[in-house]
Amino acid sequence: MINNKLIKPNSIVVVGGSNDIRKPGGKILKNLTDGKFAGDLYVVNPKENEVQGLPCYKSVDELPHTDMAILAIAAKYCPQTVEILARQKETRAFIIISAGFSEENEAGAKLEKEVVDIIDSVGGSLIGPNCVGMFNTHHNGVFTTPIPKTDPKGVDFISGSGATAVFIMEAGIPMGLTFNSLYSVGNSAQLGVEDIVEYLDETYVHGESSPVKLLYIESVNKPQKLLKHSRSLIQKGAKIAAVKAGSSEAGSRAASSHTGAMASPDVAVDTLFKNAGIVRCYGREELATVACIFMHKELKGKNIAIITHAGGPAVMLTDTLSNGGLEIPHLESAELLEKLFPGSSVANPIDFLATGTAQQLGDIIDHCEHKFDNIDGMAVVFGSPGLFPVYDVYDLLHEKMHTCKKPIFPILPSIINVKDEIQHFIAKGNTFFPDEVVFGNALTKVFNTPKPLVKEPDNFKIDTSTIRKVINNANEGYISPEEIQQLLDAAGIDRAGEAVVTDVEEVANAAGKLGYPVAMKVVGPVHKSDIGGVSLNVDSDEKAIQEFKRMINIPETTAILIQPMLSGHELFVGAKKEPKFGHMVLCGLGGIFIEVFKDVNSGLVPLDESEVETMIKTLKGYKIIQGIRGREPVNEEKFKETVLRLSALIMAAPEIAEMDLNPLMGSKDRVVAVDARIRIEK
Repeated sequence: MINNKLIKPNSIVVVGGSNDIRKPGGKILKNLTDGKFAGDLYVVNPKENEVQGLPCYKSVDELPHTDMAILAIAAKYCPQTVEILARQKETRAFIIISAGFSEENEAGAKLEKEVVDIIDSVGGSLIGPNCVGMFNTHHNGVFTTPIPKTDPKGVDFISGSGATAVFIMEAGIPMGLTFNSLYSVGNSAQLGVEDIVEYLDETYVHGESSPVKLLYIESVNKPQKLLKHSRSLIQKGAKIAAVKAGSSEAGSRAASSHTGAMASPDVAVDTLFKNAGIVRCYGREELATVACIFMHKELKGKNIAIITHAGGPAVMLTDTLSNGGLEIPHLESAELLEKLFPGSSVANPIDFLATGTAQQLGDIIDHCEHKFDNIDGMAVVFGSPGLFPVYDVYDLLHEKMHTCKKPIFPILPSIINVKDEIQHFIAKGNTFFPDEVVFGNALTKVFNTPKPLVKEPDNFKIDTSTIRKVINNANEGYISPEEIQQLLDAAGIDRAGEAVVTDVEEVANAAGKLGYPVAMKVVGPVHKSDIGGVSLNVDSDEKAIQEFKRMINIPETTAILIQPMLSGHELFVGAKKEPKFGHMVLCGLGGIFIEVFKDVNSGLVPLDESEVETMIKTLKGYKIIQGIRGREPVNEEKFKETVLRLSALIMAAPEIAEMDLNPLMGSKDRVVAVDARIRIEK
């Protein structure tokens, strides 16, 4: 839990403070004094009498009562030091920048636990260990630079990596990005990224608190807490962007189902971010750019006017925005054209030439604001060849950005030729974008990130009693076709008629009752098609018996499943339990489409109707579901119902670790489960 002593201490001691500002203990003390910390500042160093002009204590025993302690000493000395501070000096906030704890070895982990136990016992707060510290508008408790001039309306930044936090700030500050706080959580021994987000949520007041939160996460340890408080913050009016590193999962485990192969931990992160409304970024530059976009008015529609005095950047920006789903609508205005120099164009991009003036830029912006009703936002590209100053242009941009209701995004590429003018622009509290393509990609990502999902429970009734009976009686591992049938029926999921045969004498009778042609599949092996374990369009007793004799000898086969052949589009629905996150449900196109194109969308259980509808309609292959080139469409309501019923099944049977319905056959009348696999973990 974060207490007020961590945020706004009246006194701070730096244990291990030094005169050498090339060392962390020396630099952190200098940062505190340079930042004009308003409270009492103490130093402990047994080798010094005075440190950076401050009287120095030989040990923590000599200190007066102190709100916060910053430790820059060897890990082995930390538990005893924390004990004295917490028990005798009433210290309730700790920043431990020292390394040598759980990130290093088992002995370090033991030291870390000792420290946390002491701090927890007195209701204290701990940042670290193994971190660069934290800063806010009250204190500069970090040993790194840069330390930006703090701004209550700047960014709150939480990072799992101290070095990366520095690099991200270095990317954002030159673009005008300001910061309200930085929390470098290090090992997250007590307070991790999720806990800081919780604090920011619980203390958030819209219009007063920092409106933008940035996260750099290496491990999501408390996904439900992150989801809850991120969603709450965004619903209150804040905006959040995050980098979750480690998305490739090299050497991912061999999966035993299609769902298992696709529902990786990174897919779970994607799904969580989507549910919360977090804009996911994949690099420092992208995160900084998204943060700068957050600092501007929100883009409410997809129609953009590109205003430029240089053709090339406008073309590249047009391509980027268009490829990201935004629109650059054609514009016409003889009235506006008359105000520009000959050769200018208002078609969009609006090109007012290299000789364009501040007055002309103002006329264009006013036209876009008041007379072009089909424009929702403006991107202004204005650099300089270095022939003359452009203060007047940037002053006008500043004015229009604050007076226009539509957002204006300034792309200022001449970071050398007019660096003084850009600094003048930033000094007025603005952010800008040096590269049009990076900006365009970031804007489309922000615009296309959905708002937080507010889930409403569905009304589908399922037979929970039967589901629990089947699960309780089932063994761990893949369950039998008979058990699968019972679960699907209890959940109300439509399935194909079928028979499971183990003896050649049963084959003809079973197939005849189902009606030829039939499909025959091995029971037991996982990837049936790869081993010749599927036979389609079997149309006679003789062929059925022949295929049975062949397939029953395939290794690991325990029986043969016979089903009627069904026509329609192959679809897919699956579920997978992801540690810490809970269950994910995935849906998409089935059959070869799932293996080749992996066109699936995911959601976290429980799902609701609007969420599933979005999952289906945002599939790349959605036009196939709608019906294309004369093929009949899929009954979307039935498809949606199947996904929702599977979600309800998972809620009733959380022991289901993996589940595939692949394929589902979708027609205009039905969506029918043709093949299913369910694996249980108790």
